[in-house]
Amino acid sequence: MREEAGLSERHACGLIGMHRGSCRYQPRKPNDAALRTRLRELAAERPRFGYRRLHIFLRREKTGSGEERWPVNHKRVYRLYREEGLAIRCQKRKRFRAEARVPLALPKSANEVWTMDYTHDEVSNGRKFRTLNLMDGYTRKALAIEVDTSLPGLRVVRALERLREVHGTPAAIQVDNGTEFTSRVVDQWAFQHQVALHFIERGKPTQNAFIESFNGKFRDECLNQNWFVDLPHAREVIETWRVDYNTVRPHSSLGYRTPDEFAAANSCGKDGGCATLENTPRFPLSHSSDDGGTILTLSVEPKALVAAL
Repeated sequence: MREEAGLSERHACGLIGMHRGSCRYQPRKPNDAALRTRLRELAAERPRFGYRRLHIFLRREKTGSGEERWPVNHKRVYRLYREEGLAIRCQKRKRFRAEARVPLALPKSANEVWTMDYTHDEVSNGRKFRTLNLMDGYTRKALAIEVDTSLPGLRVVRALERLREVHGTPAAIQVDNGTEFTSRVVDQWAFQHQVALHFIERGKPTQNAFIESFNGKFRDECLNQNWFVDLPHAREVIETWRVDYNTVRPHSSLGYRTPDEFAAANSCGKDGGCATLENTPRFPLSHSSDDGGTILTLSVEPKALVAAL
């Protein structure tokens, strides 16, 4: 229009209601070559991570002066993620809801609820092995992953006793109705240490959703991504993944923080951050004794105990 009518820039922009800065603007396409390369590298290291977790890893990287190396938002990462063809299609089975869902009660402190369950896989020669997965329901921290060809109730007790010495005694443990968890040795250990065993209803794994969610991530990111030569190699790879899960992998339900970062921010130590004599949990025990007789419980008031000491 300026060339045909011989108008100045100011006059032409005034006639069409355009800002002069918009008229002078020249689009500048950013050079995303380095960012694309780094995004492909991260996706190759962690092929089961989506763009949101890859964006967290990009934002964690710093320069020598402490500034962010990649100051990008999640929308730009998503665009490059799609353009590079890094998205992996995840086909999920259709589930039909038979009844109204009840929200899962969330624990309010560490060591309030532990949860455990089994998964299985095999080594290169076809030999089967099992894993006993234990996690804290509050911090989502993977406390231990026991790997062996057989994990009976006695091995469960040994693992629980070792974790109790390191992390403290849980108030309750959520489990399914597997024979290892309903065994006498596990029942006796829980009764001895005043730990309530919460058994979910049969056929309702969603009542133990914390460990079921962990099992899905464990299989998707570790078991399905590795080829195990033998049992020692499986133990090494799985333990490396467990440490990475607790210290590096961002957790969406924790605000994309790691379980260790969340536990440190909430002062979750061996006592769960709330171990005082006055608020020690008291609950009725539902475990059976060895001879099937009546179980007698002895309650001691905190003030009387302090006076005795």
